[in-house]
Amino acid sequence: MRDAVIVDAVRTPVGKGKPGGALSGIHPVDLSAHVLKALAERNDLAPATVDDVIWGCVSQVGEQAAGVGRYAVLAAGWPESVPGLTIDRQCGSSQQAVHQAAAGIIAGQYDIAVAGGVEMMSRIPMGASGAGGQFGTPYGPLVAERYDNYRFNQGIGAEMIAEEFGLTREELDQHALDSHARAARAIDEGRFKAQIAPVTVTDTGGGERVLDTDEGVRRGGTLEALGSLRTPFRENGVISAGNSSQISDGASALLITTSEIAVRNGWTPIARFHTGVVTGVDPITMLKGPIPATRKAFERSGLTIGDIGAYEINEAFASVSLGWQRQTGADYERMNPNGGAMALGHPLGASGARLMTTLVHHMKDHGIRYGLQSMCEGGGMANATILELL
Repeated sequence: MRDAVIVDAVRTPVGKGKPGGALSGIHPVDLSAHVLKALAERNDLAPATVDDVIWGCVSQVGEQAAGVGRYAVLAAGWPESVPGLTIDRQCGSSQQAVHQAAAGIIAGQYDIAVAGGVEMMSRIPMGASGAGGQFGTPYGPLVAERYDNYRFNQGIGAEMIAEEFGLTREELDQHALDSHARAARAIDEGRFKAQIAPVTVTDTGGGERVLDTDEGVRRGGTLEALGSLRTPFRENGVISAGNSSQISDGASALLITTSEIAVRNGWTPIARFHTGVVTGVDPITMLKGPIPATRKAFERSGLTIGDIGAYEINEAFASVSLGWQRQTGADYERMNPNGGAMALGHPLGASGARLMTTLVHHMKDHGIRYGLQSMCEGGGMANATILELL
């Protein structure tokens, strides 16, 4: 039976997703092309041998419309024979891209595939593809009827989760401080160097510089400072900008094939795709999906939380990752050990591949046999993936 293995994983530094952010001057197609070219160069990959490029992107409008994955292939200078597919499973889009690539490899539809994603939130505002206006809302009357015309809101969902799990403002803010501290330590110790493809950017004065470090990490924060931030989703709530993910720019990509083909090409794979699942939950709280997705992954794999040496759980909001940790009994120190989206940022369509890139390199660096990744997704869904170190 064929397997699916990850040969390499690469990402850009994550930039602040606002005008003036380090990556904001780059078109999303070109940023996507940057990681594709880096992946090829790092592995002496002949692009013509790639059967498909599967690319996650959430706001598929404007510069990210019309199949950004296909145009990334062309922008990278790869042969026109290489196709590209763009998919949207909200924040889990590029994690789903990895699942789809792995499934294609195992089924024999692909021999070599690239999975990843991009999101340039400085150029395409969050929610732009579902803004409504003359084209209407994305939900439709039957969904509105089913949920009593409820206006789905992730921030309110995050508040509801915090209330359900009894998470306090101080606990959430401390989780945010820990995320920044872990990310800062990872940067200082050079843990991200092997996974980042530096990007040449133009600063506001017109000069060029090389960006090789994630832009959103803050040092020296305090509980007092975080506690002073307002809670926009609920009066006297617990969710603030300080304990939520950052709006960001970035791109990530993974090279996936079989063990046999890897050997034939002289590649040494990092990890094997062990288990992949997806599940749905109620779309009002929306963000609890990683909990049942993790349980489903364990049922499929026969593993338990104690078998997992590292977990990447997307920090969309502190209540999501901290609630997951409390509900699963996971070791807090093994969760996002190099920081998460509150510190590193959350470029929506790229985040799934960014988390997996960070996870596989961490597993390799520390000899961790099993790693797990999961993330909540808009509309009430979640992917979960278990990787096994090779």
